[in-house]
Amino acid sequence: MAKIAIIEDDAAIAEMYRVKFVKDGHQVETASNGQLGLALIKSYAPDIVLSDIIMPDMTGDAMLRQLRATDWGKDVKVIILTNVSEQEVGAEVHDLGVSAVIVKAKLTPRQVAAVVNEQLGMTQS
Repeated sequence: MAKIAIIEDDAAIAEMYRVKFVKDGHQVETASNGQLGLALIKSYAPDIVLSDIIMPDMTGDAMLRQLRATDWGKDVKVIILTNVSEQEVGAEVHDLGVSAVIVKAKLTPRQVAAVVNEQLGMTQS
């Protein structure tokens, strides 16, 4: 299965997704802000990253800009997982090569897992 990094400042939400992905057989690591997320992505080398946008210390879009500026992060698959609307996420984030933007309030964890599995070329379990 896949290695997934979840960058989310709401511990309950991060844990909910971590449990879902672990149950599906994935390896999962989490970080609570963009700064910790960058370090996690560099050391963990995930197959895909789910990142919130609005976080303390370093926002998801700032993390994404820094990630894309590195050799080790320029090609990592990233899904934005936020409660900010896709229009509010902005063109810049899309230009940084995100695979998808998911509004957390609109999808269940199972539906989010389906999007992740689709991006990874896997079938839903």
